[in-house]
Amino acid sequence: MTNFKERYLAGEIEFEEIDDYVDEWNNSDDTRTLAQFLGLNEEEEDVWIDEGDDALYELLEQQKED
Repeated sequence: MTNFKERYLAGEIEFEEIDDYVDEWNNSDDTRTLAQFLGLNEEEEDVWIDEGDDALYELLEQQKED
């Protein structure tokens, strides 16, 4: 199963779908952390927590361009 980050970087989904993934995780018995479930690394998780959605979006956009 592909995670949010993989699908987003592949251009399969829009960034806003992160909310659907968070809801799915919240309503599941998944034992992974939310970051693991989404496919985020430690840096991405920290940026998301400390700076919010816009900062995570920018970080992932940079990866799309690389």
